[in-house]
Amino acid sequence: MPTSSAGKRADAGVTLIEMVVVTAVIALIVAVVAPSMAAGLDSVRMASATDNVATFLNSAVNRAERRQQPVMVSISVRENRMEMYSNEAGFTRELAMPEGIAIEAVLTGDPNGGQDGTSLMLLPGATIPGVGVQLINQHRNRRIVRLDPMTGFPRVETPKEGQ
Repeated sequence: MPTSSAGKRADAGVTLIEMVVVTAVIALIVAVVAPSMAAGLDSVRMASATDNVATFLNSAVNRAERRQQPVMVSISVRENRMEMYSNEAGFTRELAMPEGIAIEAVLTGDPNGGQDGTSLMLLPGATIPGVGVQLINQHRNRRIVRLDPMTGFPRVETPKEGQ
């Protein structure tokens, strides 16, 4: 082995070939892991958005029943958001969908309505409208948050293919 005048090994270090091999291995690992991480993030966003919509609808129903106030819920497909109003001065709430999640349709049971959005009026003591908010993500996965007219509680469904 060649040594320098100080007695240390002269060829210590990393060669260019070794650096290229290590970089290629790291790039390969990233290429394999990245798609599953992206799908996982989309799944988390969808779950979070469906929970937020369910909570928003539940709070509107609770406000109407507990405070004995009419509450209007406006769902806009174009603006990708939901708004809640009541006759209490200054009361408004808004829910905007996270990036990558869109409100695809509002399912009202009316064949002519719901594609652009709708408004619901929740009255104290009245029957809760059976409405659903269909969400879609970038990978075309869908979830529907429906208000159950019997209980007034929202539930999350996964639509079957072709719906």
